[in-house]
Amino acid sequence: MTENGKRLRLGIDIGGTFTDFVLVDEVSGSIRTYKVPSTSSNPADAVLAGLKILQPGPHPYIIHGSTVATNALLERKGARTALLATQGFKDVLAIGRQTRSELYDFFTDRPEPLVPSDLRLEVEERIDHQGGIITPLKAEQIPALIAHLKDRGVESVAICLLFSFVNPIHEQLLAQALRDEGFQVSPSCEILPEFREYERSSTTVINAYVAPIMGGYVGLLEERLQTRDFYIMQSNGGITRAEVVRAEPVRAILSGPAGGVVGSQYIAKQAGFERLISFDMGGTSTDVSLCDGGIQVTYEGGIGGFPIRIPVVDIHTVGSGGGSIARVDPGGVLRVGPDSAGAEPGPVCYGQGGTSPTVTDANLVLGRLAAETFLGGRMELDEEASEHALEVLADEAQLRSVGALSSAQVAALGVIRVTNAHMERALRVISVERGYDPQDFVLVSFGGAGGLHAVELARAVGIPRVLIPRWASTLSAFGMLTADILKDYVQTVMLPGNITYEELEGRMGGMMERGVKELVEQGVNSKDISLHREIDMRYVGQGYELSLPLSSEFNRDFHVLHKRRYGYSAPDAPVEVVNVRLRAVGYVPKPSLPLKQAGDADPAVAFMERRSVVLNEDRADLVPFYSGERLEPGNELVGPTVVIYKDTTIFLAGGDRGVVDEGENLVVEISNNE
Repeated sequence: MTENGKRLRLGIDIGGTFTDFVLVDEVSGSIRTYKVPSTSSNPADAVLAGLKILQPGPHPYIIHGSTVATNALLERKGARTALLATQGFKDVLAIGRQTRSELYDFFTDRPEPLVPSDLRLEVEERIDHQGGIITPLKAEQIPALIAHLKDRGVESVAICLLFSFVNPIHEQLLAQALRDEGFQVSPSCEILPEFREYERSSTTVINAYVAPIMGGYVGLLEERLQTRDFYIMQSNGGITRAEVVRAEPVRAILSGPAGGVVGSQYIAKQAGFERLISFDMGGTSTDVSLCDGGIQVTYEGGIGGFPIRIPVVDIHTVGSGGGSIARVDPGGVLRVGPDSAGAEPGPVCYGQGGTSPTVTDANLVLGRLAAETFLGGRMELDEEASEHALEVLADEAQLRSVGALSSAQVAALGVIRVTNAHMERALRVISVERGYDPQDFVLVSFGGAGGLHAVELARAVGIPRVLIPRWASTLSAFGMLTADILKDYVQTVMLPGNITYEELEGRMGGMMERGVKELVEQGVNSKDISLHREIDMRYVGQGYELSLPLSSEFNRDFHVLHKRRYGYSAPDAPVEVVNVRLRAVGYVPKPSLPLKQAGDADPAVAFMERRSVVLNEDRADLVPFYSGERLEPGNELVGPTVVIYKDTTIFLAGGDRGVVDEGENLVVEISNNE
């Protein structure tokens, strides 16, 4: 802690290729960033290596976005998990829904359940839909269950009993007995007290599956970091104390991408933009999200083919990143991704054993990356190795040199165009396909690879300007430092639409008390807490609901929202309230970004040199390169040009005009020239 209660605040984001650090000194206002290669075998190694270099001092305020739970799930390396279900319902997890992810692929298989059939166990008990006990839970069956779980080497147990969201008594009794025997336990009444058996079971099982892994990882960092304030980024766009995530790791399963959306909104708002599309291109994937005045949250997320019913920032992800591998398929077509070279071995140009060309290799061969300045000169890239790998790719694709361009450069252009096509499709999914006009938004580009592609993507989609933050490469880590402490609660109620506003308020009283209590326990002052109430409504007989803020006119609001979303409404049809929701927000201090007065438009002081850059299929030209760190507010750049920062590079095409604003962000006005 420093003077006036101010201190060092550190954001850490683990990506597939690099682990990012942002260190903010609240006294001086200085911001330091750093990147180290991620260590897939043990992500904590990269975190500790970065901390050793940054040396944040004693008791820093740390917020961490972790992929540990995500990787454990995707790689199916979680704990040995069992599921306890009501008699006759143990196979809900395997049956799932009749919907198919690939509607026209007859050979598509659903992923195997995380819990095998021999560990899906039935419990003799039954509660009805109103919470009444039909068959009491017999205590004498519990010792045999425990013995069976121990014999099978079970580490973690998910409990999902029928209608426990109405009456949790049986789940609570089982959970207590199992915890007394040392099991890690995830009861659905604590994880997701909401109807829909399959989604509730899936979410609870995922939590149980990753809980021991995440608990061990968080515990290791808590022991090594020696700080009182250690927070984890959640998928809902908020943060929570690390000990909370130990019990509910499913809430942090998409934490890194959420941090990027929070950070992009914060930067865009300071720059004067309320409507934005965030574009996060890292080494492994690209995440896009649309914010129309606020971050959009969905309750229908999923990962690895499994639904998760918790609130998550509405993000669309595609497997296109700087490390995405280019190849030629059996039909002779050029493909890029979703396989990634990651951090180990990484792109060919990293010189760490990679042999498959990637998007980063393509940008290097096109001259859009400067080999000697990568990561501020800490990692020099091998251009010859990249060129050789792309020559091999060109031979496989039967590509030949064109004009002044070599076959490797022709192949590199193809790799970039295929990659851009994937990302362009993702941008259309979250904008045009949802009824939004891209011309009304600014594209906020970040991630280490984003600046090389953002301008061309904006032009293709019809977005008029691009905002590239000064801290673009590490914006996800920075965004975590701008996030508030946030807790989400839900309870299924199934009430008729003629219920009064006062009755709904009463139903949420206990939830609101719990929200305030748990935020205070996390160190939030009660005057800094805000409670946001929502309800899920639908027409009677519908299969899905719409979420809307609770107001005294909630019935009218529902019909208006339904018409806006689906194009019609039926004001005379009966409706019902399915769930009540609460979002409890504990506001925390935000880092203030330094602002500089705009000055001379001439960027001559930042000019480095001119280099040959391939601009299109028949043209390479000498293009000016500028040092991003030496650019000042007011400086103007006209494309084609390349701007080099120590941890990212920006490429402007011909006619595009960029201006450095007072926050040292680069705002690019997109030219209509193709």
